[in-house]
Amino acid sequence: MILFLASCGRGDSADGKKIFRYNESAGILTLDPIYAKDQPHIWVCNQIFTGLVAFDDKMNIVPRVAKKWSVSEDGLSYVFSLRNDVLFHDDECFEGRRRCVTAYDFEYSFNRVLDRRLNSYGTWIFSNVESYNALNDSIFIIKLKKPFPAFLGVLSMAYASVVPHEAVDFYGDDFARHPVGTGPFEFKKWQEGVKLVLVKNNDYFESEDGVRLPYIDGVSISFIIDKQVAFMEFVKGKFDFMSGIDARYKDELLTHIGTLRHKYDGKIQLIKEPYLNTEYMAFNLNYDCGLTSEQYKALRQAVSCCIDRGKMLRYLRNGIGTPGTGGIIPVGLPGFDASSGYDYDLNKAARLVTDNNLAGTEITLYATQDYIDIAKFVQSAVGEIGINCKVEEMMSATMREKRAHGNLQFFRASWVADYPDAENYLSLFTTSNFTPNGPNYTFFSNEIYDSLYDKSLSVNDLDERAEIYRSMDSLMMSESPVVVLFYDEVLRFAGTNIHGLGSNPTNLLDLRCVKID
Repeated sequence: MILFLASCGRGDSADGKKIFRYNESAGILTLDPIYAKDQPHIWVCNQIFTGLVAFDDKMNIVPRVAKKWSVSEDGLSYVFSLRNDVLFHDDECFEGRRRCVTAYDFEYSFNRVLDRRLNSYGTWIFSNVESYNALNDSIFIIKLKKPFPAFLGVLSMAYASVVPHEAVDFYGDDFARHPVGTGPFEFKKWQEGVKLVLVKNNDYFESEDGVRLPYIDGVSISFIIDKQVAFMEFVKGKFDFMSGIDARYKDELLTHIGTLRHKYDGKIQLIKEPYLNTEYMAFNLNYDCGLTSEQYKALRQAVSCCIDRGKMLRYLRNGIGTPGTGGIIPVGLPGFDASSGYDYDLNKAARLVTDNNLAGTEITLYATQDYIDIAKFVQSAVGEIGINCKVEEMMSATMREKRAHGNLQFFRASWVADYPDAENYLSLFTTSNFTPNGPNYTFFSNEIYDSLYDKSLSVNDLDERAEIYRSMDSLMMSESPVVVLFYDEVLRFAGTNIHGLGSNPTNLLDLRCVKID
């Protein structure tokens, strides 16, 4: 496979086509958008499929198949007017009668997501939907059970993509391996574990400056499992793009302050911006640790105060990220407040330990293998204030199961936004979302917090809603169910011959406007 990759230069195939190449070490299991639950699958599905709306790089909702929409004053009814020039990809399933997308296709596609026999990961996006129906070919109506201002963002997710019933009927279970959509690229071939190839959709409905998108001729996705090998291939020019950075080669590419090393000047471009991902350690507030509620609260606050987050980022992450001195809402979202959390204050941490007789208290921090270095940094910091912190490495699947059942006291966690609204983070701490039925693994519960959350759902004005979000975040952090460590950054590396790649806080891969020299 390495020899095959080496046979072609960056961005060009043997016949001179402009092909965008990247590696996906995690692999791809399905190309059906109703199962696109993680980044690798979302990235590829977003090339093949489209939905009613999408986000641009500034996180503004923009039209896709819907050319416009309206929302009722009570926030319950959404009416979408569809374009009449969106064609499904040319495929034999249409028997020569290729056709345009209609509102009935969205009705069919949403029904697939909710079909219990298919076990879609995306059923939750319709949990607040009362009904949806096609009024005619071009009008699609969605009615909600209760107002939810972030709903348009939810509809931008791959789960809500439109698919043709002809393809699903024709391919059956193999639709996941032979997708037909409306996106800028069409499925060409897939050799499992080796390569997935998409080709330009010459009839894609969007244009830029009068030129039909996309500009490039195709996308080639390789599946080299070893990230070190993939990195070497990228440096040699066999891949055009790499997202994120592995600990094994971060020092090779980046300085300690997060800039690209001079040896790569003119060879690689680095694109950075805030990423809607909050990394934190979480406490289980229901865990029986032998402390009074006041002592346990003081312990959590002391742990938050004793961590030098700036130092942690410099030495363990080459300056990637922003110190987590705010709450759970990350940098870049309305409602973020850098002062709602805890600064590094060793004296305050020591006072909390002394005043609450916490010296010698033992806690166990659970983390996965790729987070052990940060867990040990926290362990050392906590030790400086007289708390004995043991670190235990745990497999991801085991950790998910144990935290879902409330069996862990202190554990590593993170949250990447499903859609760019602070509600996505604050909902993690509502009483109604207690695990195992929801993602509230901390068991934080506060009546005022819950009432503010309910109030935010009926506020359409973003500034007013952001003020409620700040109040909620501050209230939650005063009880310290989490120790916010840092707010992540999108880190993208690309060849200098790649233009128009851009970046966005959700780290979505948008190749419509990419050009290759």
